[in-house]
Amino acid sequence: MTATCAPSRCWCAEHTAGKVERLLGAEAVGAPAAPLWWTEARASTAIPEAEGLAGSFAGRLTTVLGGATWPPDAAQTAVVPINSDITALPAADDALPTVDVLTSSTAVVLSERPLVAMTTWLSEILSVCTESEKALHIVTPSHARLTMATRTALKGAPNRWVVQDEECGYYDGLSGAVLRWHDGTFAPVHTSAGATAVASAFTQGTETDGRQLILSFSTWHAPNEHLVLGRALEAAWQALTGSPPAGWSTAEPISLPWSTRQLTDFARARAPRPTWLLAVGAPGRPAIATLRIIRTKDGIEEEITLVTGYGPDEDLPLVAIEPLAESLATQHGLTSMIASLRPARRDLTVPPHSEAPPIPVSFTLGPDSVSDVGLPHARRPPLNLRPVELGPDSRPGLHYHLGDGTDAQAWDTLQLLTRHLHTR
Repeated sequence: MTATCAPSRCWCAEHTAGKVERLLGAEAVGAPAAPLWWTEARASTAIPEAEGLAGSFAGRLTTVLGGATWPPDAAQTAVVPINSDITALPAADDALPTVDVLTSSTAVVLSERPLVAMTTWLSEILSVCTESEKALHIVTPSHARLTMATRTALKGAPNRWVVQDEECGYYDGLSGAVLRWHDGTFAPVHTSAGATAVASAFTQGTETDGRQLILSFSTWHAPNEHLVLGRALEAAWQALTGSPPAGWSTAEPISLPWSTRQLTDFARARAPRPTWLLAVGAPGRPAIATLRIIRTKDGIEEEITLVTGYGPDEDLPLVAIEPLAESLATQHGLTSMIASLRPARRDLTVPPHSEAPPIPVSFTLGPDSVSDVGLPHARRPPLNLRPVELGPDSRPGLHYHLGDGTDAQAWDTLQLLTRHLHTR
């Protein structure tokens, strides 16, 4: 499978079913079935001949090796004439991968994809931008969406999702702020009163009948040679979907079959540097997770966010959260967990308009966290709220039910609870 966009350094084997269609849309339905090899070619808009070269690369690759290209009409085998004034130079080791505009403060990437994924190429750009203290701005048409991984990576300044708009020109797809190109970067436009202007396209949005259940939790493990990471995520996935994750990788598309042993070996090889990973589920149940593994002076921490998507007629597995909380608290080193629910797309993609915030369903403290707070204090918050004790009486975790994810008052309850837990 080739995606035409100058050849990048990315080659990966795609083993998980349905991921090509998820990332490239209906035009990719005829793509070869997994497992397959996936590579990307990208053309810089700064050089007129670049698009033709990328198409020639893709066309010749599929002619020799077979497979398919996206978009379907992008590949060609014609010889592309090159302007003799252009000279190819080897890139420096710390150079950015191909971008469309590069200023002293910002790298700008133009993307026409229906779904902007956190590919290896884009991940490399973000990493180099972070190290060089530059912002990454991804510019897309108004119909584009982001994967959850790309949204997580772009969340917060200085990085931005810049959406083209007929009415205001450009706006931030995550905050709605109207943007303009100023001094080599996209900057917010302010009203006469000094407030940030918000695009009407962002606030109008579209209604959705989908829902997303979000689990955000952390675990802690004492370091030892037998430690296997990823098992807490696996347990959560099994509890909510009935099966383990289908695959994992450091970028999209997810290229490796799920294996806690392999991801542990990968994280161990990177230590003491942190490791950021992605996991996805089978096509029938939309599910995606991010896993950040951090080595500290005391042990190994896992920071996990798992999101699952549901249609209007599908039952939410809210009853599975408390048993899962007990399993995580007693077997997987749970530190804390918050479960929340929000109306959003079932396919877990992010549109460029405002979405309702999640509403808390429950909050859980692991045994170590309860011990730090003090069991008598944690048992009795100043609320009409009594936690469920998880695990042995001598050293329990505590699980607080906050609601069913439909009443925004749960945020006030959670705020009062966490304030109580932090004051002894």
